[in-house]
Amino acid sequence: MKFNNTNKETKVTRKKILIATDAWYPQTNGEVTTLAELAKQLEKLGHEILMVTPQDFIRIPCPTYSEISLALNAWFKFKKIVKKFNPNYIYIATEGPIGHAARKYCKNNNVPFVSNYGTKLPEYINMRFGIPKTWIYAYLKNFHKAATHTLVGTQSLKQELSNKGFTNLKLWTRGVDTELFNPNTPKLSTHYKNPMWLYVGRIAKEKNIEAFLNLEIEGSKVLVGDGPQLKKLKKNYPNAIFVGKLKGKELAKYYASATALVFPSKTDTFGLVTLESLASGTPVVGYPVTGPKDIIENQEVGVLDNDLKKATNRVMDIDRDKCREYALEYTWDKSAKSFYKMLV
Repeated sequence: MKFNNTNKETKVTRKKILIATDAWYPQTNGEVTTLAELAKQLEKLGHEILMVTPQDFIRIPCPTYSEISLALNAWFKFKKIVKKFNPNYIYIATEGPIGHAARKYCKNNNVPFVSNYGTKLPEYINMRFGIPKTWIYAYLKNFHKAATHTLVGTQSLKQELSNKGFTNLKLWTRGVDTELFNPNTPKLSTHYKNPMWLYVGRIAKEKNIEAFLNLEIEGSKVLVGDGPQLKKLKKNYPNAIFVGKLKGKELAKYYASATALVFPSKTDTFGLVTLESLASGTPVVGYPVTGPKDIIENQEVGVLDNDLKKATNRVMDIDRDKCREYALEYTWDKSAKSFYKMLV
């Protein structure tokens, strides 16, 4: 997918930036949202962006997760794509087949590149297939050591990876669409029993959703999203409300209508949905782990506790105006400008 700038008044030197990613539509996750927003903002700054995604290749569905497509023989076609586009900079957003092809091209041709550590693959793969995390970390450390910089979303993740021997780590935070997600969004016409506890994200094992569903709390538990665990969780938790995958204004209504967002994951590297919730004026409940603790800790916008039930009791006192005010500090414009500085 190619993004072309049409702003003739731009004052920046136009550069061609290639973004290689295995994560792209129709996937719905923070990584895809981040890349789409990044491309738009870089284009606004005057640059030409080429997204190299699974849609550019023959592909197969990922085992255990059909929504994710895996590119086949990515190396052969990638060489042609990059030579035709002739980018000034290459950004490798993921470590899958496309990311591997991009890295191979850069190494073979002495082309510098910037990489991204945006998913805890060792934890995910271990959960799904039982492969030891140490094996995957060894692969990833080798993958990223060839990069000029490896971008990470939070300070705690940076420290965690540094402790494991990763080098050249740079902090790159994310943004949020504060126009789409805001407290003035019309509320849901469907009435759910209050308090309304909201989950937004993949319905998948690595998201630790059952920790939320098993909570003995008053009100309604509403889950937005799709994924491989959906059928199982619907069957096992008939009192929970699963509304499926939503986006745009419909998703914004759920955020603005909720009492709090419950973020039970312990394996995320950032947690973009927490910013979307805060921008909507809705506080966050979660564990004190990488991602939530970087966004929420020491802020009066949510409650983190190893006991989620205790956290739900305390979150009622959060000032929703402070949630909105805090989220306004995170803009995609700032995020893209920060990214570009590290790219060059």
